[in-house]
Amino acid sequence: MRLRLYRYEKSWNEPFDTALDSDNTLLLLFGELGRNEHIDRAVQEICRAYPKAIHAGCSGAGEIFEEEVLEHSLVAAVIRFEKSRIRQSIRKIESADHSRQIGKALAKDLLEDDLKAVLVLSEGLVINGSELTRGINEVLPKDVIVTGGLAGDDDRFEKTYVIERACRFETQRVSAVGFYGEGVGIASGFKGGWDRFGIERVITASEKNILYTLNDEPALKVYKRYLGKHAAELPASALLFPLAIRESKNEKELKVRTVLAVNEEDQSITFAGDIPQGGYATFMKANFDRLIDGAYEAAEEAIKDAKIEGDLLSLAVSCVGRKLVLKQRSEEELEATLDVLPEGTRQIGFYSYGEISPMKNGQCDLHNQTMTLTLFWER
Repeated sequence: MRLRLYRYEKSWNEPFDTALDSDNTLLLLFGELGRNEHIDRAVQEICRAYPKAIHAGCSGAGEIFEEEVLEHSLVAAVIRFEKSRIRQSIRKIESADHSRQIGKALAKDLLEDDLKAVLVLSEGLVINGSELTRGINEVLPKDVIVTGGLAGDDDRFEKTYVIERACRFETQRVSAVGFYGEGVGIASGFKGGWDRFGIERVITASEKNILYTLNDEPALKVYKRYLGKHAAELPASALLFPLAIRESKNEKELKVRTVLAVNEEDQSITFAGDIPQGGYATFMKANFDRLIDGAYEAAEEAIKDAKIEGDLLSLAVSCVGRKLVLKQRSEEELEATLDVLPEGTRQIGFYSYGEISPMKNGQCDLHNQTMTLTLFWER
């Protein structure tokens, strides 16, 4: 595997190595798409330099380049695989109700006997991430690693973009890249670091990813009570208070859910993933040191059983909520990951509206408010 990283702020940081272009090259791009004409032109520039490559990427709530957090920029990784192959599928999603169907379709498009992993980059506002991963799991074997994230739009929640072929970027798209063959090495890890507080409430009314009541009280009313003066800044301020979800009293593994939208009329809240009716929800709040420790632990989990050789790319997908909480300390979580990973590891990524990574049972699921790492190398 041959690897180069690039960054664009007012200009590209270095000339493109066009010798990396091939049918087995992946060009990954993350940046402020659709809002900055200079960034949009930069996307086209790098795509023209790598016309044969598979183009993938999305907008975010900030860009990750090595241990730095960037804004209003574009970051890129060019990865030429020499012992494995890659393939891409892209689908348009019309509504959240189609999320599982889209997941199944993408998985069927990519499924082959030697499929080892799938990288999913989805739009971040229409999608129900839980249903998307559920559809993928219905098709793919458990030993296929599925990771990725939902595109972001800073804290605006207006439009998110996914890069299509020929480096067009569109709303309401889901992209998936499959990695094939014994030569490819991929590992992943995720951790949170939020603390639960307050009482655990019963989810008394919900439908898929829409929460209506907690303990029979309107969900938005409950949230506003906890947010206090921050209630006027909804939905962005709700990123500071995600929900920890358990499907039953006996469930030990928590899923964290973050807010995408609020509805004043029916007092409901829309989340990035499913909120199971009859389950249990607890508010969470930030603990700065534990968030950074979580990033450290995500890296430890990723390399625990990995037999890494040669060049290594770390794709970091961290939640926008973590960035809003950590603020100037955001770079500390990136430094923590690189402190753990092998010397010489290169890292890019983005701040997302949701993260996709395998659970302990091997199947992928949607996570929120986590640091998720995917490592790529070739044996």
